[in-house]
Amino acid sequence: MTATDTATETLTKGEQTRRTILDAAIERFGRDGFRSTSVTEIARDAGVSGTAAYAYFPNKEALFLAAVDEDAAGVIHEGVHSLIDPTRPLGPRDAENWRSTLVYALIEAVDRHPLARRLLAGLEPEVTARVIETPALNDLRKACADQLRAEQGAGLVRADLDTTVVAHGIVAIMLSLLMSVVQLGPDATLTYAEDVRAVFDAALSPPAAT
Repeated sequence: MTATDTATETLTKGEQTRRTILDAAIERFGRDGFRSTSVTEIARDAGVSGTAAYAYFPNKEALFLAAVDEDAAGVIHEGVHSLIDPTRPLGPRDAENWRSTLVYALIEAVDRHPLARRLLAGLEPEVTARVIETPALNDLRKACADQLRAEQGAGLVRADLDTTVVAHGIVAIMLSLLMSVVQLGPDATLTYAEDVRAVFDAALSPPAAT
């Protein structure tokens, strides 16, 4: 039995139905967009009655926004899980590698999350900013801040930095890079990934001993 199976077993019937509707909404909205999708189509995809979705979401917009938050959270959580395990000692290479690892993890994750990809591609301009506001993004900011603080303690990052502010900046830059990859393609943007890492390293590394 997998962890997913165990988690599913702990859901009530209503929670399972809501989860099924939300999954169907992510797929349908991700493929066809908000305007071209009906709640009836989503209900049919989910295998529930045409009115069942309204027991959990008052209207199509509420279902869409819930689906956006859920799918964006999926991308972000995959990124968070790619960070270095904070329970083990940091080495000099860790400070150089985790930011690149995070960027690539987010890029790979987007391909598995169709609605988040649609928003990052600019195909739903009315709600693109929702990605920035999703609650799960705070998890990513916190994970980056925690990582930076750990590196400060190991002498790998400048001690004078406000790790919370810098973490917010790192996430903002990574989201911009992610949007560029989705909209322009990896060949046009990933060549700059190492340049971005070099900027991070230059800004965050403590001064060399003299």
